[in-house]
Amino acid sequence: MTLQVRPAEKADLPAVLNLYRQPDLDDGEALTLEAAQQLLAKIQTYPSYQLYVAEGAGQIVGTFTLLIMDNLIHGGTPSAVVEAVAVDPQCQGQGIGREMMAWAIAQCRQAHCYKVTLSAHLKRDRAHRFYESLGFTKHGYSFLLEV
Repeated sequence: MTLQVRPAEKADLPAVLNLYRQPDLDDGEALTLEAAQQLLAKIQTYPSYQLYVAEGAGQIVGTFTLLIMDNLIHGGTPSAVVEAVAVDPQCQGQGIGREMMAWAIAQCRQAHCYKVTLSAHLKRDRAHRFYESLGFTKHGYSFLLEV
């Protein structure tokens, strides 16, 4: 399947929300379309932060967000965070996640980021193996404080 990774548009949100309804992601829950539209509009105001979709065979088969942020450390070199990665369960195992991540990493290299980070819940063993297969390594600790 030939993929095109592109910034998400308002019309893509129903498909994106459907991808996020997978049981492994937020226990199958997703925002309402109206809430997602408001948040997408807000995300689009941030510099270097974008919701992307992967489109193949005329349908949205994957999604992720990418934030490239400036830093006052590491000589001012930017870093990046990949978040909210999802692939259509019917299409998993076809290299879509791998292609999306390669695309995101290429964007980070182009922006001269010194690192790309992401996190996956402790219970998501398949996701851990997937990210490790891409060359990501466990580094340090991830801390969470629910507020």
